[in-house]
Amino acid sequence: QVPLVESGGGVVQPGGSLRLSCDASGFALDSYHIGWFRQAPGKEREVVSCISESGTKSYYSDSVKGRFAVSRDNAKNEVYLQMNSLEPSDTGVYYCRIPGFVRSFGGDYYCSQPDDDDWDQGTQVTVSS
Repeated sequence: QVPLVESGGGVVQPGGSLRLSCDASGFALDSYHIGWFRQAPGKEREVVSCISESGTKSYYSDSVKGRFAVSRDNAKNEVYLQMNSLEPSDTGVYYCRIPGFVRSFGGDYYCSQPDDDDWDQGTQVTVSS
């Protein structure tokens, strides 16, 4: 498992913004698709967004489309998730990992979460007034 470390979570009011970072120490991220996943209290973990190795393709779940933006800086070995117009339903633990499956063909880009239990502690995002 490629070690990735998430940061940037916190407590924010509805309508606010946060920027999460995903850092890879010791290896080059530019060969990997990277996904952001989250798990809300009492719910199953879900895909939030994914980005291709070069950053030219991205995928967003319907629940965050138009509000979140994924990006990467391969020179810095980092991937980011800019979260705007946050809603209470965005509350949860956010993780970055290599996706379990990626479909990338032409303009079609999709990913799914890994099918294992190798999840770290992630970064907590709480949206509350």
